[in-house]
Amino acid sequence: MRRLELASYAAHSTESRGRKYQEKYKDDRLMFERDRDRIIHCAAFRRLEYKTQVFVNHEGDYYRTRLTHSLEVAQIAQGIARALHLNEDLVEALALAHDLGHTPFGHTGELVLNRLMSAHGGFEHNRQSLRIVEELELRYPGFDGLNLSWETREGIIKHSSEYDQATGEAVADYEPQQRPTLEAQIIDLADEIAYNNHDIDDGLKAGYIDLEQLSDVSLWQQTFCRVGEDFPGLDQKRHILQTVSHLIGRLIGDLVTTTRANIAGAGVNSLVDVRCQAVNLVCFSAEMTRLNRELKEFLFRCLYRHPKVERMRVKAERFLTLLFENYQENPTLLPEKHQLRAEKVGLQRAICDYIASMTDRYALDEYKRLYDPYERG
Repeated sequence: MRRLELASYAAHSTESRGRKYQEKYKDDRLMFERDRDRIIHCAAFRRLEYKTQVFVNHEGDYYRTRLTHSLEVAQIAQGIARALHLNEDLVEALALAHDLGHTPFGHTGELVLNRLMSAHGGFEHNRQSLRIVEELELRYPGFDGLNLSWETREGIIKHSSEYDQATGEAVADYEPQQRPTLEAQIIDLADEIAYNNHDIDDGLKAGYIDLEQLSDVSLWQQTFCRVGEDFPGLDQKRHILQTVSHLIGRLIGDLVTTTRANIAGAGVNSLVDVRCQAVNLVCFSAEMTRLNRELKEFLFRCLYRHPKVERMRVKAERFLTLLFENYQENPTLLPEKHQLRAEKVGLQRAICDYIASMTDRYALDEYKRLYDPYERG
C-alpha cells in the first residue's frame, strides 16, 4: 500500500524494482528501512569512524570523520525530505551509504588510487561504494554484498559532486540517461551543506582559518551579523556555533523553497515525471548558488590548501603509493583473503580494494609494519 503522507512523486517502497536476490525475511520492515539497517550494520560503515574528512584521525578527537559527516548529511537530508514529503527511509539509507567507498585520507587517497589504477579501470569512490554493497560485504547466506534495493543502489552510483561522479560501465545498469529519484538528488546538496559548514567549524577550531578571513565571505558574514543582532552579548564560541546552525537552516530553507517551485513549474506529478527531467529539480536558487560558490572557493583556498593540510596530503600520497607498489611487487604481503580475491578480480584491483578499505590509522600502522625495521609485523 502506498504511504499516503508521501508526495505522488516520492519513491514508494511498494513500487521499488526490488532486490537482485530473492530472500526470506524474519520481519516486515519496508524495503528502504531494511536497506538503511543493512548499511548501518555493515563493516564499511563502521570503518568510516576512522577515515579522514579534512583532519586526519590522530590530529584530534574533536574533528569530523567520514562517519560523523555521514550522520550530519543524514540529519540534513531527512529534514529536507520531510519538508518535501519525500521518502525519509530512502534518503537516510542513501545519506549513510554515500561515503562507504571513500579511501583513507579523504580525496587524496581517491586521487592516488585512481592514478595507480589508471591502467586497470581506475578508482572512483561512488563506484567503490556500489562495489561494497554489491559484492565486497560478505554477511548473508546465498549472495555477496548487502542485496539492497535497486533504487538505493541507483542513488549510490548517481551521487555526484564537483569532485566525484561515476560514469561509463559503472552506471550502465542504472539508466544513466534518466534523473535519479528526488530522494537521491537531495543527497548531493545535503552533502555539500554538511561539509561546507562543519569544515568551517573544524577549521576555526584548528586555527587554520579565522573570523577575520571569514568576514570577506558574504554568506557567512550576513549570517554572523544576524546572529549578533538576535543574541547581543553572546560569547564568541556560541556565536560561531549558532552562525553555523543558522547557516545550515538558511541553506535548507532556500533549497526546499526552490525545489518546490521547480516541481510545480515542471508539472511533476509522479516519479516517472521526475526521471524525465533534463536537469535535477533539487537545487538552490541562483542567488544562493552564487553565495555558496563564494563560500566553497574560500574553503578551497584557505582551508583545503592550508600548508598544514597540504603537508599531510603530500605524506599520505607518498605512503599510499608505497603501500600499493609494495603489495604489487610482493603479493604475499597481502592478507590471505585478499590474495584469494586477486585470483578472481586481478592483483591490482584486490590491492586497491584492500587499501580503499583501510582506515587512516590502519594505513599508518601498515606503513610502519612494512618500512620501520623496529616495528613488529
